[in-house]
Amino acid sequence: MKRQRPSADRRLVILTGLSGSGKGTTLKVFEDLGFYCVDNLPVDLIPTLSELAMRGGREYQRMALLVDAREGGSLKRLPALYRRLGRQYPSTLVFVEASDEALLRRFSETRRPHPLGGGGSIREGIRRERQLMAPIRRAAPVVIDTTRFNVHELRQFVADRFQSAEQRPMLISVVSFGYRFGIPTDADLVFDVRFLPNPHFVAELRPYSGKEKRVARYVLSFRQARGFLRRVEDLLGYLIPRYIDEGKSYLTIAFGCTGGRHRSVVLGEVVAKRLAARGLTAKVIHRDIDRGVA
Repeated sequence: MKRQRPSADRRLVILTGLSGSGKGTTLKVFEDLGFYCVDNLPVDLIPTLSELAMRGGREYQRMALLVDAREGGSLKRLPALYRRLGRQYPSTLVFVEASDEALLRRFSETRRPHPLGGGGSIREGIRRERQLMAPIRRAAPVVIDTTRFNVHELRQFVADRFQSAEQRPMLISVVSFGYRFGIPTDADLVFDVRFLPNPHFVAELRPYSGKEKRVARYVLSFRQARGFLRRVEDLLGYLIPRYIDEGKSYLTIAFGCTGGRHRSVVLGEVVAKRLAARGLTAKVIHRDIDRGVA
C-alpha cells in the first residue's frame, strides 16, 4: 500500500532546552498560535505523537511537543530521532536557552532547586545540563536565547517564525547591535559597519543615538556610508526573492558597530525604510541602543 504524504499545512515542533530558560512560556505561545501542545513528553512517545500530528484530524495538524531534562538518559536518543522524523514529516527542533547569569537569577527568584543539581549548587546543575543538552542544541535548527526577552518579545519571536505562512508574508527584522555585547544569535545576515567614522568621538554628537537626525546626517555625510547602503540594498534585492522562493518566512539582518548606539542604528533605520518602500514587511530592533548609557 502506498504511504500517504502528509498535508503541506501540517507541522510538528519538538521543543526542548535548559531548565529556567522559558520552555513552558514558549509552549504557551505555540498553544496561542493554534498548536496542539503536549508538556513533559517522554522521548519514546514522540514517534506516536508525530504520527498523530501527520495523520490525525485537523485539531492535530500543528503540534508542539515539550521534552526536558527530566527525561535523563533517554535524551541522548533525541537528535537521532529528530533526524529520522525529519525524513518523514515536516518537523522542527527548537532549543530554548539563556545565559548562566539569567538562569541563576531566575532560579534565585523562584527559590526552586535545579533538577540536575543533585543537592549541589544551582550553578553546578546548569553546568551539568548544558553538557547533557549540547548534542541536542547542535541538532536544533532554531535556537531561542531568552536572556534579554520579556514575555511579549518571546511571543513575537515565536509568532514570527511559526505562524502559518498563509497568515502573513515574509517578515524581515533589521537589528542594530554592538559587537562588545555579542552578535545576535538569530542573525541570518551580519554587516560590520565599524569601518565608518564614529560619532562617539564627536563631542556634540556623543550623547545622542543614531535615531537623532543630527547623528544620522553625520554618518550619511560620508561617501563610504552611502556607497555601502547602495551595495547592501542591491544585495538584499537579489537575496530576498530567493529566500522567499525557498520557503523562508523570516529573515534577520543585523548591522553591528562598536557599542550599538550610533552607526549601526543609523544604517538599520535607513535599510528598514528602503525595504518597506519595496513593499516588504520590515521592523527595526535596536538591541543595544541604551546599554552603557549613564
